[in-house]
Amino acid sequence: MSSSAKPSAPQVTRTKVLIVDDSALVRQVLAQIVSREPDMTVVGAAANPMIAREMIRTTDPDVLTLDIEMPQMDGLDFLDKLMRLRPMPVVMVSTLTQAGSEATLRALELGAVDFVPKPRIDIANGIEAYAQEIVGKLRIAAKVPRRRPVTSVQTCAAPDALHNTRLSTEKLIFVGASTGGTEAVRRLVQGMPADAPALLVTQHMPPGFTRAFAARLDGVARVRVAEAVDGERLLPGHVYIAPGDRHLRVARSGTHYLAELDNGPPVNRHRPSVEVLFRSAASVAGRNAVGIMLTGMGKDGAQAMREMKDAGAYNVAQDEATCVVFGMPREAIAVGAVDAVLPIDGIAADVLGHLTQQARSSRT
Repeated sequence: MSSSAKPSAPQVTRTKVLIVDDSALVRQVLAQIVSREPDMTVVGAAANPMIAREMIRTTDPDVLTLDIEMPQMDGLDFLDKLMRLRPMPVVMVSTLTQAGSEATLRALELGAVDFVPKPRIDIANGIEAYAQEIVGKLRIAAKVPRRRPVTSVQTCAAPDALHNTRLSTEKLIFVGASTGGTEAVRRLVQGMPADAPALLVTQHMPPGFTRAFAARLDGVARVRVAEAVDGERLLPGHVYIAPGDRHLRVARSGTHYLAELDNGPPVNRHRPSVEVLFRSAASVAGRNAVGIMLTGMGKDGAQAMREMKDAGAYNVAQDEATCVVFGMPREAIAVGAVDAVLPIDGIAADVLGHLTQQARSSRT
């Protein structure tokens, strides 16, 4: 009688999560949410950054959830030190308030991968309602390479050319972004000269954050930045950010381009959706459009970007090396929608150089 050993079950590598929050209730609810997932495990829950620092040393987590307002050292100070000394993926837990949105945007600048909303009332049920979003973002963040955030921004090389060759006011630049996009959009916008063509930006972001995002960009850019307003005329030297709960489209009235907003159903699970913005660019702007696909998870906007290319637009995707998540650019490249793949700090110069050459060619 022969015997044979049963094959051992494959080992499941679980994502190690460390929860950092001064609220015992929040720590408990987050731990319950994470522990339900077969591919995740909670390796610790810290009430403040000092405890978290020791837990990081002993547990070596793959990803952290981090509160902003905490005793002894707030989350932003801790995040700043963490990214300089031991960078790792971090998902912020932030309240949906104006102050909370500004602090969260600062956290993204410091190197946090993403954020999830934290309600001020009915905390347990409020966080539980975001359970799938929380674990989804933790999974994405855990796969992000550990690297220090890049804080320097290269100066765009094309502005001088713009003074020699005036671009048509009909040119428009359309930008789509998701995870990691707030920093990518900032770097792109900071590379634009004061007389750049109008930029329309759809960044996946909830209500309450886009206004603070626009205000932060306006403070560091040479162009003017604001949330888009329904029916307003699109002008050179301006950036129009899609509000966090409305789709942004481009429309035309006579010789003028206009912003158009609506609260229609989500597209590709998003409102605002890049697909909606890019599809309007293809149908309304055609050859006058430039499409830019930045870092993000999923495929929102890829098919519509192909429609832009088929309509004569020039399209650029951010390269994998400078993306937080290469999902959206990869999908756009896969469907043949992209003319160039570039690092984030090279996109502004490339786009402006292309438009300048196009303008010169039209005059010869």
